[in-house]
Amino acid sequence: MYKKIDISRVKTYSIKERRKLVKVDDFVSPKDPPPPYNNPELNEIAERIIAARKANRPVIVMIGAHVIKCGLSLLLIDLMKRGFITHIATNGAGSIHDFEIALIGETSEDVATSIEDGSFGMAEETGSIMNEAIQAGVRDGLGYGEAIGRIIAEDNRFKFKYYSILYSGYRLRIPVTVHIAMGTDIIHQHPKCNFGALGWATGEDFKIYVNSISQLEGGVFLNIGSAVIGPEVFLKALSIVRNLGYKVEKF
Repeated sequence: MYKKIDISRVKTYSIKERRKLVKVDDFVSPKDPPPPYNNPELNEIAERIIAARKANRPVIVMIGAHVIKCGLSLLLIDLMKRGFITHIATNGAGSIHDFEIALIGETSEDVATSIEDGSFGMAEETGSIMNEAIQAGVRDGLGYGEAIGRIIAEDNRFKFKYYSILYSGYRLRIPVTVHIAMGTDIIHQHPKCNFGALGWATGEDFKIYVNSISQLEGGVFLNIGSAVIGPEVFLKALSIVRNLGYKVEKF
C-alpha cells in the first residue's frame, strides 16, 4: 500500500477573512440594457431556442465557472424562470462559486497570493457546509446539484440565495447538475471531504444529465465557457444515449 497524506490535518480559516474578487454588486441584471453587438449568430441562437421551446424540446446549457465569476448568473436564472432553459450543467468550480455567492454574496480568491502560504482553498465554511450537504444528499438519494440547491433553500445562512443558479434550479425543479474531477476543487482539500460521497453524488448527476441528453433531438445544446469538463461529459452522454437506441442527431 502506498503512503497517503492525512488531509484531516489541514488548517482552515473563516471565509469572512478572505479577500474576494467578485461581488453580487458586479452582477449583470436582466433589466440592464444589453451592450451593443454585431453577431448574426447570436440572433440565430435565440431563434433556435425559441423554436425549440415552442416545440417542447429541451434547451440544455453547460457552463464553466467563469460564467458565474463574470456576473452572468441572473441572466441564466431569468431564462430558467421564463421556461427557456430546461437543464443547466456545470463543473465543481461552478458549484463552489455559486454556493459562495449564495452564502456571502462574494466569491473568487486571490490565488497568486494565497497559494504562497497554503491558504488557497482553505475557507472553512465552503468546505464544511458543501461536503456536509453532499453527504446528507447521498443519504437521501440526491445528486450533487440537488443536494447543494437544497441546503441553500433550507438554511437561513444563505442571504443571497436569489443570485444562485443551484437554488433556482432546486426551487423551479429544473435540473442543475455538477460534473466534477477528483482533486480539482477546493472542497476536496477540506477535512470533511468524503471522496466516496462525492463520486456517488456526481455520478447521479451524470445519469440525470444523460437522461436530459436522451431527449435532445430537436432541441438546443449550448456550451458556454467550459473547455474540458463540458465537452468530455457531453461526448460520453451522447454515446450512451445512442448506444441505448435514442435518436439524437439534429440539435
